[in-house]
Amino acid sequence: MSTVVSQAPTGASEAGIAPHTESNALIKPGYHPRLTNEDLAPLKKQTWGQYNIFAFWMSDVHSVGGYITAGSLFALGLSSWQVLVSLLVGIVIVQIFCNLVAKPSQMTGVPYPVVCRASFGVLGANIPAIIRGLIAVAWYGVQTYLASAAFMVLALHMAPGLAPYAEVTQYGFAGLSALGWVAFMVMWVLQAFVFWHGMDAIRKFIDWAGPAVYVVMAILCGWLVWKAGWSRIDLNLGGIKFQGWDALPVMLSAIALVVSYFSGPMLNFGDFSRYGKSFDAVKKGNFWGLPVNFVFFSLLTVITTAATLPVFGELITDPVHTVGKIDSTTAVVLGALTFMIATIGINIVANFVSPAFDFSNVAPQHISWRTGGMIAAVGSVFLTPWNLYNSPEVIHYTLDVLGSFIGPLFGILIADYYIVRRQRIDVDSLYSMSTKGEYWYSGGYNPKAIQALVPAAIVPILCVMVPTLRGAANYAWFIGMGLGFIIYAMLNRSNKT
Repeated sequence: MSTVVSQAPTGASEAGIAPHTESNALIKPGYHPRLTNEDLAPLKKQTWGQYNIFAFWMSDVHSVGGYITAGSLFALGLSSWQVLVSLLVGIVIVQIFCNLVAKPSQMTGVPYPVVCRASFGVLGANIPAIIRGLIAVAWYGVQTYLASAAFMVLALHMAPGLAPYAEVTQYGFAGLSALGWVAFMVMWVLQAFVFWHGMDAIRKFIDWAGPAVYVVMAILCGWLVWKAGWSRIDLNLGGIKFQGWDALPVMLSAIALVVSYFSGPMLNFGDFSRYGKSFDAVKKGNFWGLPVNFVFFSLLTVITTAATLPVFGELITDPVHTVGKIDSTTAVVLGALTFMIATIGINIVANFVSPAFDFSNVAPQHISWRTGGMIAAVGSVFLTPWNLYNSPEVIHYTLDVLGSFIGPLFGILIADYYIVRRQRIDVDSLYSMSTKGEYWYSGGYNPKAIQALVPAAIVPILCVMVPTLRGAANYAWFIGMGLGFIIYAMLNRSNKT
């Protein structure tokens, strides 16, 4: 079906458009200030090509968390080929869903929370925006803490005398050592510095960060294989425990884990696809950045992890610890810097940009994109993410409950754009508070979206919280997404446009 979109004009000279010579925003005089600022308005120019999208996914995949996740799949008791099939199926599902969620933002040039105004109402869009923003704040803190661990490895290697300051019992505050605080704040400031310079600076950073991580990872992998000898490397990290049809449930769980891991960036991928120069460029970038990149990265990480057993006498799943074991200052410095850069990359693209747009959407005239991002960054410190990370049960339930909303939000957004509105969005109405506006509902909230969200979120939450339903918890995203999609489509079956 062809896409029909009421799209913002491509030039500022068109009638009725306020001139913005220093901005990439197209703001019409009729846009309501409660819904508009230069960060949320449609873009004048969309300049990202397929490489920029490819680099985005490299930065999103190449992190300590991505390394551990990929390695963990090979320890499920499946054979290597079964894991690779699961990885490929899972990441292809992510690719398909990312293409679906990318299209409305790319075609209109607006970010995720603004697209949500079509389904939730111009004010109701704050519901999905705040939910996604809160999840990003929590993960932003955890990822910053993980990156600071690489900094600490580097600091202790270069200055062993700092060891007492790495002990919480001797020099600690709020559960973190003095050196830990220094490391955390250094990473915090570095990330804020990149973010503060805007989306173009972020694009330039991720354009080289992802490939740079690949180079160092390949060197680390090659060195470990050389030290171990290929014949001593066993890629079946956990041993083969499942054969034939017995492996199918485990493979399905692995597929669900891959999709769940990317569910956050997938939901707000429109924040980045809006910059794509064409939808075709976005799709090509997704292809190279997801199935091709992710499977290759997974192979690289599992070979590296498997090689740690014969080289160090123990299986090490954390790359930071692997680097710390190497008796070479050059290797430690290069490795630590690499994983610091990798984690900065994923943190900015997955957990900084999202709340920047999400929180700005709440009060556009008072909260700019930069302010929204800094609210998230400051909030992450007060969460004391090291305490969350050291208590897996707390972070597990907190993020699982919040994550149970991601599936329904995704399902509602997709159902609204593809089923209810048949790929048509009136951009001007996204910024209108007029009672005659297409996306205006009583009070500014679309009751049908909320009626779909509540039951679609409750079921996944029950799967997470109720012990007897824990078997379905791995599929919480799919359950929530399916319910959100179906319920919202049924509620709107009489008014498809």
